[in-house]
Amino acid sequence: LLAHVGRIESLRQAFLDGLDIHAVTASEVFGIPLEGMDPAERRKAKAINFGIIYGISAFGLARNIRVPQGEAKAFIDAYFQRYPGIRDYMTKAKAFAGEHGYVTTIFGRKCHTPGIKDKNPARRSFQERVAINAPLQGSAADIIKRAMIRLPDALAEAGLGAKMLLQVHDELLFEVPEAEVNQTKDVVLETMQTAASLSVPLVVEAGVAKTWAAAH
Repeated sequence: LLAHVGRIESLRQAFLDGLDIHAVTASEVFGIPLEGMDPAERRKAKAINFGIIYGISAFGLARNIRVPQGEAKAFIDAYFQRYPGIRDYMTKAKAFAGEHGYVTTIFGRKCHTPGIKDKNPARRSFQERVAINAPLQGSAADIIKRAMIRLPDALAEAGLGAKMLLQVHDELLFEVPEAEVNQTKDVVLETMQTAASLSVPLVVEAGVAKTWAAAH
């Protein structure tokens, strides 16, 4: 969603090429080859990818991935150098919120930022993070809800007896007759992957098991 909403071409291309974005970040920021990469390095890059968009500081990142603060700052600087479009997106999101008092999801739903001009730095900083994150998290919420609205009809039209039990963030849990597992999976994947038209692939994974835990 960041690649799409922020129109960040380098990120979009990485997704279109089917690359592991966390591994790519590790390779570019840490200067290590993709092949034979230590999973620990990928985990660090994942923390950077998610942390920076949530406004993490060098101190917070250092504590997260257990490196000196100076090293964490160097990682953040290298990240913005590699993906300058992300900093541009963050700057524009804050500016839009400052001018209008809200930001929007990809479907136009407004997320208000009432304290974006607050004189208190802590409150203002919080609203700035909201301005950056809400278009992303809000759009993700919109997409999963679109899928949830469409799925009952899609399953019924296919003559399937699956029941949707839970939604947890970007995950849906179904109870499915064993004889219909494969067909249900196809319908669910198709419906979820077409819930929004993005400039990057909307990839959905499915797991099947007797228990929710085992399905992971």
